[in-house]
Order: sequence, then structure tokens, then C-alpha cells
Amino acid sequence: MAGLVGLPKEFADAAAEFADGTKVPAEPRDAATVVLVRPGSDGPELYLLRRQISMEFAGGMCVFPGGGVDPRDFDHTVAWAGPSPAEWAERLGTDEAQARALVAAAVRETFEESGVLLAGESADSVIADTTGEDWEADRVALEARELSMTDFLNQRGLVLRTDLLGAWAGWLTPIFEPKRYRTWFFVAELPEGQKTRDVSTESDHVVWLPAIRAVEQAEEREILMLPPTYITSLDVAQYADPAAVIAAASERRIEMFCPAVEPEGEQFTLTRPPQADALLEARAKNARWGQA
Repeated sequence: MAGLVGLPKEFADAAAEFADGTKVPAEPRDAATVVLVRPGSDGPELYLLRRQISMEFAGGMCVFPGGGVDPRDFDHTVAWAGPSPAEWAERLGTDEAQARALVAAAVRETFEESGVLLAGESADSVIADTTGEDWEADRVALEARELSMTDFLNQRGLVLRTDLLGAWAGWLTPIFEPKRYRTWFFVAELPEGQKTRDVSTESDHVVWLPAIRAVEQAEEREILMLPPTYITSLDVAQYADPAAVIAAASERRIEMFCPAVEPEGEQFTLTRPPQADALLEARAKNARWGQA
């Protein structure tokens, strides 16, 4: 499976040095990523960005829109609609301040990297078009940190539609990596009328793919994915449509998972959360069945 291949012994040796205290792991940065989905004839489709090869972290990999939490994402005055920060804290396994920041970062990063804005003029409306020059100017200002999310929303008379997000999974970069992120994965359906735009300065290609096709392309090495992206794509592929994905998210509570190195035959591999093992076992069984 893509992203789940054997690791060289050097990785196991490096991980052991961190585990026994010989080396100190890098402090992870909090981040949010959003799995944008839309209906498709082959099930839910995913919006993927291929990161520039020159990027220090995950260069050349296909990822979902997202990025690190900015200090201004903690602003408690941000216009808010949907589940309260307290409710989000329970879903995300955090305190209220961190939950507010993660949700704000998820909405902000999605707009910055795809042009899709999960906001509306009221708690029951959503912006239908963000393709004008004025929207692009605001997006660029947000990306450059010249404009905060709070000010952006206030100037346009908008509120965060946090109810359009669903909590999905949590992944912490392994201890042996020099750059680490504690990433909360959200899901959201592409709002009606809005269009994604290839605007991210960190990517060189964007694409909508059926979730199952993204999985297949990763397995065939047509695209590259880190394990969390691959497993999330496989997970989403189990559902019939975006509505089913969002409904499933409403039942989820995030527990952060940090992959560890473990032996696998004569090689080494990274551990996976229990639910991922079930998905991978089913995937392997179906592959064997198809070859019979």
C-alpha cells in the first residue's frame, strides 16, 4: 500500500535514539487540514494539491488544503455560527481556546489554498461565489498575514459556518522527523455554487479525484501520499456520498495518533491506528478476491 512500505533500518535506529532519550524530538506545531468532498459518479470526490517539490515538508506529496495554526486564529471575538467552541473542544480533544483556533485555521487555510470559504452572512446561509478580484485580494492578504480572519469576516459581514465542518482524525508526525505537526483532519462538502481555484503558492498542481481513484493512484505510485492522506482517502472512499461522510464525522471524537516504528519481517514499518488496520485488511482482502 502506498505510504505504507517498509522503512530502512536507519529509521528504526533514529526512532530508538528519540525513544530512549538520546535525542530530543522536535516540538510539533498545531495544524488543521480539511478534506473537501463533492458528489461524484464513483462516490465522494476529494480535492488534492500536489506540494511543490522544493517544499521542506512533504515536497511532491498530494495533500488536502491546510496548514499551521496562526496566533490570530485564537481570537475569541471571531464571528461564529454552529457548534460552540466548547462542543468543538469535546470533539477535537482540546480545550476551548485551542478548539476555536483549530476551527478558524481550518476555514482560513481552506480559503487560502482553494478559494473555498465556509462562511455566510448568517447561521443558515453560505457564500455562493468567491471568484471576484476583491475576494482574491482578501485571500492574498490573509495568506500574507496582512489580514486576520476576524477582520476579514467583520469587513464582509460574515460568520464562520463551523457547522459545515466535521471532525475526522488526528495525526502527529513521528518523533524522528525534524519537522513535526500535530494535525487535526476535518471534512467539509464543497458549498453549492462555489468553485475551487488553483491558488496555493505551495502547490504546483490541483485535482478533484474520486476517493477510491486517489487510493488506486497512490497504490500504483501515480501520485505520492503520506500515510495519513492515503488512509484518510481510503476511509472516505467507504462512504456513498458527501452527506454520508459528514454524517459519519458527527459521531467522531479525535484521538491524536503518532506512528511508531515497528519490525515487519526483515524490515520496519510505521504503526497505524486500529481503524486504519481494519480498512487496510479489507482493502487487501478485496484485492486478493479480485485476483482469484
